[in-house]
Amino acid sequence: MDKDKNIVWSKDQVSYERRCEILGQKGLTVWFTGLSGSGKSTVAIELQKKLTEENFVCYRLDGDNIRHGLNSDLGFGEKDREENLRRIAEVAALFQDAGLITLVSFISPYEKMRRFARSRTRENAFLLVYVKSSLETCIQRDVKGLYKKALAGEISDFTGVSAPYEEPENPDIVLDTDVLTVEECVERLYRLIVEKVR
Repeated sequence: MDKDKNIVWSKDQVSYERRCEILGQKGLTVWFTGLSGSGKSTVAIELQKKLTEENFVCYRLDGDNIRHGLNSDLGFGEKDREENLRRIAEVAALFQDAGLITLVSFISPYEKMRRFARSRTRENAFLLVYVKSSLETCIQRDVKGLYKKALAGEISDFTGVSAPYEEPENPDIVLDTDVLTVEECVERLYRLIVEKVR
């Protein structure tokens, strides 16, 4: 039996526009990409605080947190990374459709994965944020000790060491955390987000 023939999309009786009207904002996916240690989660955490203080409804999806639950069955090879991001792109798209500002912090090393994530959201409802930092800086910030393990060969398929990272071709914004403070990154992103959701 072909399961696709038995699955029918259930249409909402409440429109996206009505949800946005209730929340007083449009939905938006803010997708952070960058090497481990570049500052994705740090910036997203502080941005979430600022947005909440300004009465925006937002939710943060973090790579490590998602792998504890929804994607706990996946490894770190290329196919599993693709599936990890496919799932989270679908979740982020649902949250965006609900009218939330969704902050997504994943390394997302491949351009095709980031393009897919963008393709799942409404037009003008996706921001690709490249949190840029040199590998040397990321290694210095290595609070989890992951680079040390990867460089010692204890972790395979580690982005930036034994697995590739493709720099984004057309990010909506680049935050160079070798130069910018967390506060400066948050302020730049906050202004961009407000323009999109109001």
